[in-house]
Amino acid sequence: MDKFTVFTPQLLPQEELFASGHRACVGCGEALAVRLVCKALGRDVVIVNATGCMEIVSSQIPRTSWKVPWIHTLFENTASVASGAEAGLKILRKKDRYSGGKVTVVAMAGDGGTSDIGLQALSGAMERGHNLLYVCYDNEAYMNTGVQRSSSTPLGASTTTSPAGEKSVGQFSWKKNMPAIAVAHNISYVATASPSYPFDLMDKVRKGVEATGTSYIHILSVCPTGWRCGSDMAVTLGRLAVETGVFPLYEVEDGKYKLSLDFPRLRPVRDYLKHQGRFRHLTDVIIDKIQDRVTDEYLKLRRKASED
Repeated sequence: MDKFTVFTPQLLPQEELFASGHRACVGCGEALAVRLVCKALGRDVVIVNATGCMEIVSSQIPRTSWKVPWIHTLFENTASVASGAEAGLKILRKKDRYSGGKVTVVAMAGDGGTSDIGLQALSGAMERGHNLLYVCYDNEAYMNTGVQRSSSTPLGASTTTSPAGEKSVGQFSWKKNMPAIAVAHNISYVATASPSYPFDLMDKVRKGVEATGTSYIHILSVCPTGWRCGSDMAVTLGRLAVETGVFPLYEVEDGKYKLSLDFPRLRPVRDYLKHQGRFRHLTDVIIDKIQDRVTDEYLKLRRKASED
């Protein structure tokens, strides 16, 4: 598939490189995201996967759901291992020990393994300009180990380590803007995506593969278990996150911002929050505070896109 391919229902690859039969929770948005990413990547890849939900559910010895070369690594060093794999492939070519086609190195991790414990390794990989794609599956907490808060957990969300109570609103800080941190490293391609918009997601994966140097894609991955929502809500909540401006879809190519979807008028954030048990305790005052923040951040993003 060449670099100018735009995915459509007619061109959707039929081969499943992330096989069914894994042990992900019913309705897992992250499993859907991984499936779509793998469809866009094709077979000529080496995937480096951090400890987390997808590693646990997909790799019970002696079985695996991965039909491509796959390496499990620790929470904190996914980008380091991916950097080593990319450098190793370069050396093999230099020594004429590999003469095949292009092999894409892809690092995959959750929000904890990306914006928290893995940030140092990722920053180093971006700064050095390794030719790899880094994909963050953001379910907004450490779901695999019991729904503990991460720096990607949004304000007001109740988790096991930021529980809501009489004197606590839940998560006490705003969500870390990890795509903006990636942009600040001056890499050639950064994007946000959602499996609720599958063709947009797959197109961005292809762009990330074709970009020069390190590219970064941040994917919102609805977690029915941790978000305490219905197992049939992953696609709906993903769309509501975009339509309310909570998780806007955009890309940054060589520093230039472009909104993938724009809305003359955003839906109220309440439409998104009300379906999730982790936000059930929020008062109107806190919801209004979140609404003001979301509106302000969306307008800032829109201005950046219009300037470019």
